[in-house]
Amino acid sequence: MTDIDPATDFGTDPTRTALLRAILPHVPFDGWSDKAFATAAREAEVTLAEARGVAPRGALDLAVEWHREGDRLMLRTLRTSDLSQMRMRDRIAFAIKARMAALPEREALRRSAALFAMPQNAALAASLLWETADAIWTALGDTSRDGNWYSKRATLSAVLASVALYRLGDESPRLDRTGEFIDRRIDGVMAFEKWKAGARDNPVLRPIARPLGWIMRQIRAPIRPPDLPGGWRPEE
Repeated sequence: MTDIDPATDFGTDPTRTALLRAILPHVPFDGWSDKAFATAAREAEVTLAEARGVAPRGALDLAVEWHREGDRLMLRTLRTSDLSQMRMRDRIAFAIKARMAALPEREALRRSAALFAMPQNAALAASLLWETADAIWTALGDTSRDGNWYSKRATLSAVLASVALYRLGDESPRLDRTGEFIDRRIDGVMAFEKWKAGARDNPVLRPIARPLGWIMRQIRAPIRPPDLPGGWRPEE
């Protein structure tokens, strides 16, 4: 039976969860490898065939599940925190900090970074970063439906990637240095957004900015069909 995670309302398979719990202590030593996966199956008391049934790509699927578990924990933090008095830039920074704090196993993160840096996993890594960025913007109430829907998530994906790499070298208590790095990155993004908004009224940049603005307004965010099973949900 599939459990429903209260943070996302999406299903989490109990066997995959058990495998993830079993593999994490071995990842710092063996990486997200076939050896670690086989050990996790044995310790979770399932056959290798049963383990492959819920994780066809082996340890790679468990690394994906670990990433998504971080997203679920982050969303739970966002939904139980009062962000009403925060500026949007502070809400975004808070969300990224919550995501970094969600999974404290730094060596597992290091091994994950190495795994997803492999060429054959690059597209999957980009997809996972996009998922996290989309989860943050959706949780923070983003209502954009034009090209800004894409640009916000693309920008935040780049910030998340840089923050994750920075965190690997952060040995400060409570990830203080990572928190400061996040604040600097968000300040940089906000400065660019302010410059972009002012470009429309700049007589030098106006001939370029206004046509680009028109193009952005013609782009439409993906529509989630209400009649499909699984994770898709109707627009509210």
